[in-house]
Amino acid sequence: MPFIRFKGFTGPQLEEVVPQITEQMALITHIPQERMKAERHDVQALTPSPASIEILMFQRDQEIHNRIASSLQAILEEAYMPEVHIFFNILSPALYYKQGKPLTDYRLD
Repeated sequence: MPFIRFKGFTGPQLEEVVPQITEQMALITHIPQERMKAERHDVQALTPSPASIEILMFQRDQEIHNRIASSLQAILEEAYMPEVHIFFNILSPALYYKQGKPLTDYRLD
């Protein structure tokens, strides 16, 4: 279920790296790759702003977040995009709703 949001990228820039990123995240998090959601957001920067990757996901051990960021950075550097900011937005199951019910009401196995 992680959402990966790309800002400050063009579609062609992401065509090659998104499959690699979702594959690596699936391996690191043990979440099937088909459950990874990737989006490119077109934004109008009002001040100078770096390209960024925002990852929305539930809390994991710090080591998992570190491995994800390191893996993404390696993929981006290989694609000649080294100056990208990567950050996590941690979701709470109690504040994430599916069909009007918090995920805490669902069995998560």
